[in-house]
Amino acid sequence: MVENVIIMGAAGRDFHNFNVYFRDNQRYRVVCFTATQIPDIEGRRYPAELAGSLYPEGIPIHADDRLFDMVKAHRVDLVAFSYSDVPHAEVMHKASIVTAAGADFIIIGAPYTMLASNKPVISVCAVRTGCGKSQTSRKVVQILAEAGKKAVAVRHPMPYGDLTRQVVQRFAGYEDFDRHDCTIEEREEYEPYIDMGAVVYGGVDYEKILRQAEAEADVIVWDGGNNDTPFFKPDLHVVVFDPHRPGHETAYHPGETNLIMADVAVINKVDSADPENVEKVRSAIEENNPKAQIVLADSALTVEGDVQIQGKTVLVVEDGPTLTHGGMAYGAGVIAARRFGAAELVDPRPYLAGSLKEVFEKYPGIGPLLPAMGYGRRQIEELQETINRIRCDLVLVATPVDLSRIMTLDKPTIRVRYGYQDHGRPTLAQIIQERMPG
Repeated sequence: MVENVIIMGAAGRDFHNFNVYFRDNQRYRVVCFTATQIPDIEGRRYPAELAGSLYPEGIPIHADDRLFDMVKAHRVDLVAFSYSDVPHAEVMHKASIVTAAGADFIIIGAPYTMLASNKPVISVCAVRTGCGKSQTSRKVVQILAEAGKKAVAVRHPMPYGDLTRQVVQRFAGYEDFDRHDCTIEEREEYEPYIDMGAVVYGGVDYEKILRQAEAEADVIVWDGGNNDTPFFKPDLHVVVFDPHRPGHETAYHPGETNLIMADVAVINKVDSADPENVEKVRSAIEENNPKAQIVLADSALTVEGDVQIQGKTVLVVEDGPTLTHGGMAYGAGVIAARRFGAAELVDPRPYLAGSLKEVFEKYPGIGPLLPAMGYGRRQIEELQETINRIRCDLVLVATPVDLSRIMTLDKPTIRVRYGYQDHGRPTLAQIIQERMPG
């Protein structure tokens, strides 16, 4: 008998789970995906060109707020939970809805969906969004380059546009962002690799992505998204922890899975965190995964530009996902503003345009700053309009994206960057040299 399936997701892990397990599997009939976290995903379809021979019309994507009714209406047998950075309690709330409606609820085992590579793989993941995994991934690429290895990064999916044009995406120059019509969220992850002269891949079909990346790499570096587990089977699994949120490492799915699987546990942001919280995170690692090798790291800030911050009225623009489903009230920009003596941080709430109002309604814990939301052209225009409405002396841009490349701002800006820096020994480079094959 064919089992009817719903895959719950957020346009990333869900598509990967479908591709590696459900596609062309005649045991199952995927009736739909559900979507959350990412704006404007629902209402689309997973296209027939990517869905395989069993789905000539593709697969619809619906919002997950009618999950109970969809399970009933489609006589669903199985619901596969396939997205990340979710409190454990919320996962079980979803499970309760599903089982009450009459279906089974599953989470597919992490190693089961990992693709094997013919090149060594270092994966960099995290226990929450905003821990600093991307800067750590870039540090790994740098370490490998200094050792004479060609490292190619592969980023967790962000397929927010036309999926048929995003099967395999390769980024090696700034012109590739325009060619692939990238959102701010995509640019945040890809642009820093281009700045350092590296190559990074993304897209939808990670079997095809992996095979293309292998052709030009000595080592593959998996740059994870949210707190998801790797899509590729790692030879060395590096997991990043945030001592600004002690306790979260065992409270969120699938971040705790990453904790338990970690070969190397990087406690980041030691330079700005309470030492007591650093020790709490260390204790959690030692209790749950005593075999993990612990590394301490700083998220080092650098400020670019000639304009002084001290004494100025400042609008801080931060990385979006860290503040939304990442649950942080502030990020590196606020830390920099305070460290360099800003007189006042402007609250953007009275000036918000369009969908940005909804962001603050959904995430009321955001502090006096503006998340760099830009999941499409319209939202990028709303972000530009909001910034230009605000009266301030200076805009402090603490997202990895150079906003001047994609919008016109009418006031001075300074970029704040943050990068990986070892905080004592062992260093990340020492561990990679000791533990990587070849």
